[in-house]
Amino acid sequence: MSENAGTPKKQGRNNGAVVMMCLSFVFGMGAMSYAAVPLYRIFCQVTGYNGTTQRVDQVSSVVLDRTMRVTFDANVAPGLQWEFKPVEREVNPKIGETIQVNFTAENRSNETQRGQAVFNVTPGEAGVYFNKVQCFCFTETDLKPGEKLDMPVVFYIDPEIVKAVESKDIHTVTLSYTFYPKEGPKPVASNEGGAEKIEKKL
Repeated sequence: MSENAGTPKKQGRNNGAVVMMCLSFVFGMGAMSYAAVPLYRIFCQVTGYNGTTQRVDQVSSVVLDRTMRVTFDANVAPGLQWEFKPVEREVNPKIGETIQVNFTAENRSNETQRGQAVFNVTPGEAGVYFNKVQCFCFTETDLKPGEKLDMPVVFYIDPEIVKAVESKDIHTVTLSYTFYPKEGPKPVASNEGGAEKIEKKL
């Protein structure tokens, strides 16, 4: 009798444990999904996966007697009325040589517009060896109506690119940019007579 009487309690505890495990699994999967995008971005930045370039603070101390052809591609996404292009279509620096190239952007609209450039390198295997010291893509860009801006990029190709099996035979890389619209600061609101102004804090 005592054994039979205790069975429902054990089953209840087991069912409760199963429910808790299921809930933990669901919450865990939700947390992983939420973190997937930033984790993937960090992974790309560290490994150069998918053509993600590297951001560095120092220039290379090693320059090889071998050049790398670097071409440039510039695009503008819908929502920005900008003309965006590289000043030079390609350069041929030595591997390890720090070089500056320039892009230009011009706002063809009648209003101030804000943009943010995203970038990648092809072939993707070269991304981890493409090091940017300075780039307009690190920050957002505001252009007034008709304003034209010169935007430099300072970079070098890491000499280690010639040692890795997957990249040693690469002779040309392409650096691509696409400018996307970004929401700018909200304007200050005022009444028609100008006697009262209400500033909205961002």
